[in-house]
Amino acid sequence: MAYKIRKAVADDAAFLAEMLLAAFDWRGTGRFTLSEVLARPDVAHYVAGWPRSGDLGVVAVDEAGVPAGACWLRYLPADDPGYGWVAADVPEITLGVADAHRRRGLGRMLLRELLVVAREAGIAQLSLSVEPDNHARGLYLAEGFEVVGGDGGAETLSRRP
Repeated sequence: MAYKIRKAVADDAAFLAEMLLAAFDWRGTGRFTLSEVLARPDVAHYVAGWPRSGDLGVVAVDEAGVPAGACWLRYLPADDPGYGWVAADVPEITLGVADAHRRRGLGRMLLRELLVVAREAGIAQLSLSVEPDNHARGLYLAEGFEVVGGDGGAETLSRRP
């Protein structure tokens, strides 16, 4: 299947929330609902009010124009840090791919495109959080992210775009 990747816009807010759920419930167990995830401030802050100043993202659409995945970055302050927080001037990445589109290289395509967008925006460093048994961890390491910390069973990874 061919995908087209475009920049994320305000109209993508609901889809980004769905991809946040996909990223948060990466095992696909269905143990969380979208409303439960969005009710948690420690998770919802990755998409609440999309887009805010400084937010950047990309969305992949399939041949029918239906969104299939998204990757975005957001700056979070020290008093409301994310799971992969490094510093207030280091945005965190979220990456989610819809179940029907997984295992096709789409996550890698999205991540690489977001790295280009971040580089073009002059962003010096990016971070994210991933659990050690998440298959996406291998993707991040292969794409140049390095482990810089950890908390609560997850690892914080970082790289320069």
